[in-house]
Amino acid sequence: MSVEINNESGFTLGGAGGHGDLGCDEPGLQRLAAFVLESLHVHPQTELGISLVDEAAIEQLHVQWMDEPGPTDVLSFPMDELRPGRPDAPTPQGLLGDVVICPQVAQLQAEAAGHDTATEIRVLLTHGMLHLLGFDHATPDEEAEMFGLQRDLLLAFAARERGRGAR
Repeated sequence: MSVEINNESGFTLGGAGGHGDLGCDEPGLQRLAAFVLESLHVHPQTELGISLVDEAAIEQLHVQWMDEPGPTDVLSFPMDELRPGRPDAPTPQGLLGDVVICPQVAQLQAEAAGHDTATEIRVLLTHGMLHLLGFDHATPDEEAEMFGLQRDLLLAFAARERGRGAR
């Protein structure tokens, strides 16, 4: 899997201040992305871009692509319209697309939700990747499916990461 992370946000991943706990340094985000793709049977040569940007940059993208004012937490830009595969039929190789996350917005949301910023960034990355794979939450049924899968993936990843730390 080719997962490229570009941090232009000024937000330190894996540094001091509690931002770098379980899976929220760059290698941790790469492991999460790979875990999501593996879990959804996406071809191992699929490419994914992850960008971390500041509020001004995400606001500009939000206005340009969604025609909505103000900064947002995450945006997804699909490329090859890949969909999840099956164990016996993985997704063909391709370019999944880009997930753009604003850590500063994530930090505010984390505080409001009562968890840490690292957790929020993992939620946003998983959410953005699910959008790239065709999931949506426009209807109650879609929302239940997408958020249920998002929760299951994050719990399974956290369990795997805890196992990695025990070695």
